[in-house]
Amino acid sequence: MANSSTHPFSALGPDCVLDALAAVGLYGDGRLLALNSYENRVYQAGIEDGKPVVVKFYRPGRWSDAAIGEEHAFLAELHAQEIPVVPPLAIDGRTLHGFAGFRFAVFERHGGRAPELSDPGVLEWTGRFIGRIHAVGALRPFAERPALDIETFGIDSRDYLLANDFLPPDLVEAYRSVASQALDGIHRCYERAGEVPLLRLHGDCHGGNVLWTDAGPHFVDFDDARMGPAVQDLWMMLSGERHEMVRQLSDILAGYEDFVDFDPRQLYLVEALRTLRLMHYAAWLARRWDDPAFPAAFPWFNTQRYWQDRILELREQVALMDEPPLWPV
Repeated sequence: MANSSTHPFSALGPDCVLDALAAVGLYGDGRLLALNSYENRVYQAGIEDGKPVVVKFYRPGRWSDAAIGEEHAFLAELHAQEIPVVPPLAIDGRTLHGFAGFRFAVFERHGGRAPELSDPGVLEWTGRFIGRIHAVGALRPFAERPALDIETFGIDSRDYLLANDFLPPDLVEAYRSVASQALDGIHRCYERAGEVPLLRLHGDCHGGNVLWTDAGPHFVDFDDARMGPAVQDLWMMLSGERHEMVRQLSDILAGYEDFVDFDPRQLYLVEALRTLRLMHYAAWLARRWDDPAFPAAFPWFNTQRYWQDRILELREQVALMDEPPLWPV
């Protein structure tokens, strides 16, 4: 059960946030707004005689300092190429700071609205910038951040759920069986795709992490940046029926390939990557269940109905992974 008094984030109250900002020379005016984030804690803070900033407190124990440094360095590389991302502010020559046992970074506040992903022009524009991100991401690998692979997202997720008794006893064998079938299907998809190069990715590139202004998109939340196949940053922009996703993919690639070539063999990985994300997401909720924010935000997790739905979802993915992949028109 989650215990609000013992979890590390329990010590991160408003006073701690303001004191952390003061420690790097930013003096809050008392206005704090908690932003939508569960993995970390993120706040918009009003600053005396200055513009509001966004301060991100990293979840203790998740990333090493070196891995966070790679996120910051990647953002700096992208920003230097005038790609619309929001890098952390360098304060006294550093972007990662410590206070009261927490590590944090400060960012300029950038507003925006959700992109109109039904608009072909918006999709092409977005694809153009994803292509530019990938052109930079391919220049060198991450050394400290892990790759998106079958072992960490699939096998480790299944094993964690089964080893920690999250599933109801009457559903354990059904989940074990369908997870095994799903992993077999993922392996087949990777075999069809063949050798696929890995590059530095955004890693969680869905519409919620793209903010739109009249000047176009900018990309936020590179916390999940890691090594992976390029298509990982493309498929999450797709939605709807198959014919709709084919059209969306065509629009995205029309912009993407202005800056980098896309190997269509990677399309064999779309449903495999979707399956890995589904398996990882369930295990992520389980791993974070001791954080009081999670039972409050996800009350449906770990119920009988939840696991029945996950088993059905994986069965559907097993079938989808054996269907022909999407091909752009």
